[in-house]
Amino acid sequence: MLFWAIALLISLLTAGVLLRGLVRNTPAAEAGDTSVSVYKDQLAEVESDLARGVLSESEADSLRTEVSRRLIAAADAAAAAPRPAPTGANRAMALLVALLVLGGGLALYAFLGAPGARDMPLDQRLAENAARYAARPPQAEVRAMLVENGTVQNAPVPEEQAALLEQLRDVLATRQDDLTGHRLLADTLARLGQWPEAAEAQADVLRILGADATGRDHADLAEFLIFAVNGYVSPEAEQALVTTLEKDPRNPRGRYYSGLGAMQAGRIDITYDLWTRLLAEGPANAPWVQAIRGQIADVALAAGRPVPEAAAPSAGPSAEDIANAADLAPEDRDAMVRSMVARLSDRLATEGGPASDWARLIRAYGVLGQRADASRIWNEAAEVFADSPADLSILRQAARDAEVVQ
Repeated sequence: MLFWAIALLISLLTAGVLLRGLVRNTPAAEAGDTSVSVYKDQLAEVESDLARGVLSESEADSLRTEVSRRLIAAADAAAAAPRPAPTGANRAMALLVALLVLGGGLALYAFLGAPGARDMPLDQRLAENAARYAARPPQAEVRAMLVENGTVQNAPVPEEQAALLEQLRDVLATRQDDLTGHRLLADTLARLGQWPEAAEAQADVLRILGADATGRDHADLAEFLIFAVNGYVSPEAEQALVTTLEKDPRNPRGRYYSGLGAMQAGRIDITYDLWTRLLAEGPANAPWVQAIRGQIADVALAAGRPVPEAAAPSAGPSAEDIANAADLAPEDRDAMVRSMVARLSDRLATEGGPASDWARLIRAYGVLGQRADASRIWNEAAEVFADSPADLSILRQAARDAEVVQ
């Protein structure tokens, strides 16, 4: 009730100010005010004429006396003039303004506000967010839903690779504690984009290692689980991240995915703090840095915080740059595209760069029809990012676009 009382008081005060402006100035009052203004102007003209020598001092005194007498009389008349009641038009306008202020304000609040909402302190809101997040569905349930909706599909595996994987699985079926073999299986499946199977294989790696498993081992499991459900941080992935950071508090992938989980839990402030630190630490070509750069502006806006300077994207020709070259003459277009591609190739060769830039170079060579160069860059990038399944997925898609892999 206190809220409604305050809102009503503010609305009435606002309507009162507007209504006073509608009825304050009547014709009689306006006429008196005009006469006073005219006489004040005449006094100013007398002083001006005296200064220019148009009038003598005695003439100026005489005029001042006369104009001042008329000014006093006009002021007295204006003060004594009756102020008639507002006309019918004024009354209608006043009623309309009152209805707009009171009724319009109420309607706007009913549309934009939450009239029935109870008070919700910050601690309570955080607790409810945490409860909802803790009750979120498990990994298997979300995966099944995504598969049923056709939202997620495993990448196709070439026949030769599928045969080798089957042979490796047959061997490991009789060698349950073969750490090297299970690592090879998990890494191969991840490189092929078979995320659910990669997660199962990585779980075997962790089983074999036991307490000797490193933060990186647990981060691999969390990453495979997250990729398997299109970026959703399930309770199982969250537990893997918790273990990652317990073993290695500085692990960058663990911190990045923890920030992603915090975002999904409604704690955008935690996401901002984690991701801005990762941006500041670098390196610039780290896959998590590239992922953060694509999201940090929205995160900063939601958190009410500034966008970090380190969020500036790396330079290089984009697909749009290449498309814009289509308006040029053929020889000019070819020279422009080749120049941009050469600059990007030189930068990656000397300074390195994120997987997104390597993917851009592979696609650019594909646009130019230089399949051999596209294949060479794909093979080189696959070696550079061999330890990052997420980057390999980006690079493999670029290689498919350039028609150098199936």
